[in-house]
Amino acid sequence: MSQNNVLEKIKGGLIVSCQARKGWPMYGTEIMVAFAKAAKQGGACGIRATEPQNIQAIKKAVDLPMIGIFKQWYNDYEVYITPTYESAAAVIEAGADIVAMDGTQRKRPQDEALETIIERIHKGYPKILVMADCDHLENGKYAQECGADIVSTTMAGYTEATNEQQSFNPDLVKKLKENLSIPIIAEGHISNIEELHAAYQSGADSVVIGSAITRPEIITKKLVDSLLEE
Repeated sequence: MSQNNVLEKIKGGLIVSCQARKGWPMYGTEIMVAFAKAAKQGGACGIRATEPQNIQAIKKAVDLPMIGIFKQWYNDYEVYITPTYESAAAVIEAGADIVAMDGTQRKRPQDEALETIIERIHKGYPKILVMADCDHLENGKYAQECGADIVSTTMAGYTEATNEQQSFNPDLVKKLKENLSIPIIAEGHISNIEELHAAYQSGADSVVIGSAITRPEIITKKLVDSLLEE
């Protein structure tokens, strides 16, 4: 699948993030595949998934563009979304069409630089798109300068600089769209139809939703909490 074809397939639609960490109720490759199948049945235009084994299994079962990541935690490093070139290569080899990675300026394991990682990916895997998960405008600019093909808002609210932001911020999407020349994907804290439409009205090229679809424990808690508030 060509880069332009991938971008066209995900433009204007809904990408579903099918992820779970060890210890979470929904963890497991078979469950992730089931979520992906359900997402496709519901009309999703793409899937975001973590870990090579999950990506490979989903790609075999679901014919949709795949955003692949590899969450790896290292002591003394805050970056955990596809933090190294090796983790990016593993995701690509598993079948990802787009490899997403932390796009902030925070220090990475092995002292790798984002620019170097992206350069190696473009050289070794010229058909693969690189998406930078960013938290604010300046890091979005930085990621584009480093060669990212796409910037997302995934990290907004999940870094020290943005940890007070615990709801979807369409203004960030708008600022990124106005200041960058590459596609913008809205992701993070989007949990309802109004926020989905707000993302597109702010200029997003695509939108990713995860927890509001694939985290039943969170969905249940919101409903139960609403009863307790009465």
